Amino acid sequence: MRKRDRYEEDSDFETRKERRRKLRRRRRRRNVMMFILAVLTVLAGFFVVNKIKESLEEKRLLKERNDSFVGAPPFEVDLLDVNEYSRPGTPLEEIKGIVIHYTANPGTTAKNNRDYFQGLKDSHETKVSSHFVVGYDGEIVQCVPSTEIAYASNSRNEDTLSIECCHLDETGKFTEATYISLVRLTGWLCWRFNLTEEDVIRHYDVTGKICPKYYVENPDAWEQFKADVKVQIQKVDEEVKASKGE
Repeated sequence: MRKRDRYEEDSDFETRKERRRKLRRRRRRRNVMMFILAVLTVLAGFFVVNKIKESLEEKRLLKERNDSFVGAPPFEVDLLDVNEYSRPGTPLEEIKGIVIHYTANPGTTAKNNRDYFQGLKDSHETKVSSHFVVGYDGEIVQCVPSTEIAYASNSRNEDTLSIECCHLDETGKFTEATYISLVRLTGWLCWRFNLTEEDVIRHYDVTGKICPKYYVENPDAWEQFKADVKVQIQKVDEEVKASKGE
């Protein structure tokens, strides 16, 4: 074999060898990337599953606790996901009052409004929420735990619970079913947190906003509502004492 032919053969061999090395390196890198991707996928799956489990457990515990509350009206626990637009998760250190609102969205249900709050975590449209929403059929949905603040009452977010109420028309007047549930819920919350009917205020009393509209435009109706809450607080107290055999 001539020297040139041998040199070309050696060169081809080295070229093939280098190609094989590069191919092996590419395969190793690909395998490493696939392994990392698989690990990340598993970890993400665990994270999502754990978050779902935590959310379900939180709802279960709250429902069990709420079901056992003497004097409380029936209500559904459907908590918002923790997010900066409707449920920031900030602790509510002290409760000094209950703030009543109206949705200003005639014809919407309690669930409609709850789902709107939930959707804010994705839409980022505004920051708003409420601890409870009372529907026009009297249904009650809890959106935020009473241990956390909601975005409802401006400067009083720090020390109050908020209740949004649904209504059927522009007058903002509540249906009888809404009114009964609102009185029962407000009375029970007042009893639970050692408040009186005088600690129940309108959003209007915080900011001057016409909310809840009917009670701003009809102050006598507002005074009647507070009188009914006072009676309800006494009823809850009697129910609690009776449950204890007192």
